[in-house]
Amino acid sequence: MLTEFRLELGGRPIVLEFGELAKQANGSVLVRYGETVVLATATMSSKPREGIDFFPLLVDYEERMYAAGKIPGGWGRREGRPSEDAILSARMIDRTLRPLFPDGFRNDVQIVLSILSVDKSNSPTIAGLIGASAALHISDIPFAGPVGGVNVGMVDGEFVINPTLEEQTRSLLDITVAGTSDAVMMVEAAAKEVSEEVVLDAIDFGHTIVKELCALQEKIRAAIGKDKHEVVIAQPDPEVEKWVRDNFTADLAKALLTTDKLARQNLVDELQAKLHEDYLQAQGEELHEEHSKTLDTVFDHIVKEEVRRSITKDKLRPDGRKPDEIRPITCKVGVLPRVHGTGLFTRGQTQVLTALTLGLKSDEQLLDNLTDDESKRYIHHYNFPPFSVGETRPVRGPGRREIGHGALAERALLPVIPSEEEFPYTLRLVSEVLESNGSSSMASICGSTLSLMDAGVPIKRPVAGIAMGLMMLDEDFTILTDIQGIEDALGDMDFKVAGTREGITALQMDIKIGGVSKEIMTQALEQARQGRLFILDKMAAAIAEPRNDLSLYAPRIITMEIPVDKIRDVIGPGGKIIRDIIAKTGVSIDIEDDGRVYIASTDGEGGLKAQNMVERYVKDVEVGETYLGTVKRIMNFGAFVEILPGKEGLVHISQLEHRRVNKVEDVVDVGDEVMVKVIEIDRQGRINLSRKEALPKEKESEA
Repeated sequence: MLTEFRLELGGRPIVLEFGELAKQANGSVLVRYGETVVLATATMSSKPREGIDFFPLLVDYEERMYAAGKIPGGWGRREGRPSEDAILSARMIDRTLRPLFPDGFRNDVQIVLSILSVDKSNSPTIAGLIGASAALHISDIPFAGPVGGVNVGMVDGEFVINPTLEEQTRSLLDITVAGTSDAVMMVEAAAKEVSEEVVLDAIDFGHTIVKELCALQEKIRAAIGKDKHEVVIAQPDPEVEKWVRDNFTADLAKALLTTDKLARQNLVDELQAKLHEDYLQAQGEELHEEHSKTLDTVFDHIVKEEVRRSITKDKLRPDGRKPDEIRPITCKVGVLPRVHGTGLFTRGQTQVLTALTLGLKSDEQLLDNLTDDESKRYIHHYNFPPFSVGETRPVRGPGRREIGHGALAERALLPVIPSEEEFPYTLRLVSEVLESNGSSSMASICGSTLSLMDAGVPIKRPVAGIAMGLMMLDEDFTILTDIQGIEDALGDMDFKVAGTREGITALQMDIKIGGVSKEIMTQALEQARQGRLFILDKMAAAIAEPRNDLSLYAPRIITMEIPVDKIRDVIGPGGKIIRDIIAKTGVSIDIEDDGRVYIASTDGEGGLKAQNMVERYVKDVEVGETYLGTVKRIMNFGAFVEILPGKEGLVHISQLEHRRVNKVEDVVDVGDEVMVKVIEIDRQGRINLSRKEALPKEKESEA
């Protein structure tokens, strides 16, 4: 039986329909928001997966191109791998839901969000997040929700919930806030250099609506919800746990204070190996085999507890830093000579090299997704090779994490990238993580800023990024600046903030506990601001502003406009003319439908030559003007002379010289270059030329 629930969200109704579709899933809901329609399903395996130490949650965000009235590109004309937008949406929803499942839960859970219809003003991501939470909440799957999520914009100084497409173009802020009725769980933001206070107020404003969404889902569960599946969480044997704690806690606490990441990990690994050796000798082979996994589980628990205790109680971080202290920073530019721009940013044991390539309009990334955008001119890619963390594994294409980090860096830098009118280039930044011990995504933002300035890109202001962490124990909490890997893995929050000296440009917050308070977010943002300013000072010492000139190896682009009706004259039949220009000058040429022409060349002379050739093709013949032309054909009555590409006129035999000419060949021959003057363009458009009218005065007197 179909059951409907609805709520006003951003001035438009959102409708949740249950009981009609996908009834074999543990929970399903059809979400209608405007004309956006998303089917959300939640399914759980009947048994836990054996032999794993993680929760196997999979969130699939399935874009269907018919949802936007499109046929997919590509040979097969069907959806292939997820688009970048789909991957980012899936990550956002995963990050919101994952902390709310029970610790030790090992049943496979799959959330599938099928995007069936898209209204450009109503976000399918937000509809999907709400649908995923509702499907889980009414199901028998253990879940400490519900959660809600909204976009918050800022238009004309006022906050707007789920801004429409038109409002988005005017908004200074695009922030997604997700959480439970009690606390914020996830924040993702892009901003145009707004203050920390504005961001906090926007989060607070969004959370009030999140509470309404959670209240609606509680009402739905009370009406149609199922009883939750009981989860049996395996507990370690108390005697084994006591033995490990008594014998290894002190040595482990000491090892965890080793400053160097690899040295610390080696000491911890040696202690873990010793743990098994000692237990084998003390208890025998049979008991060791029985409790082997328990030994590792307890050992990991002690690692987490000791790191958290040391930071929250003793205010001592594993590498000896103070809570607000940033690791040593070095910055270099111009590292790779043939690359258009490079920046090397090193912070402690995290190191990123970013390379910038400048290209033409035709180098833009083509998009095949549910949006109206067909391409983008600013691209940021992030690579995380295994050697960066001292590991060996096959190098494959980018995963969800790499795509997410690249998108975060792209979002952080976009507000300072010059417009196409100011700087008519396509920009591709590639951040290569060479070493990683925490916050490589923020290091990639810093390295990218360095490379942009090294290349001479006129960015508005430098951008830096910093990652904040949180450790909570009992009533105590400590906010950490510039977190390293172990603090990220064992902490309660990963809070990344990027921006300029003027304000925030991007923000990403993930919570691993039941949420954080406004007090914690306020302190974290202020600590992040201080850290960001410190890093910007370090970057300015290497390069304070963009270089005046582009790299010698970067293309020089000449921009010009031609009449739209002249585009075909420049391209020529089958592209003959434009290919000829390119062959003769060695340039690259892009022509837009509105008549804009981009000529790119590393040789300035070649670019100017190509510009002159294009101008000749679009120039109109004018009566009274003199041209240097080439004789193309000779007839008994005169010579046909090409005065502009593809435009010929007739010099009648009587117009060759002031004296009488008996034979055309006595004066000119095919291939000769001659100066001629346009004396008439008749009604049929035929051009009549005169050589004698263009002759110099002395020639005329001699004649």
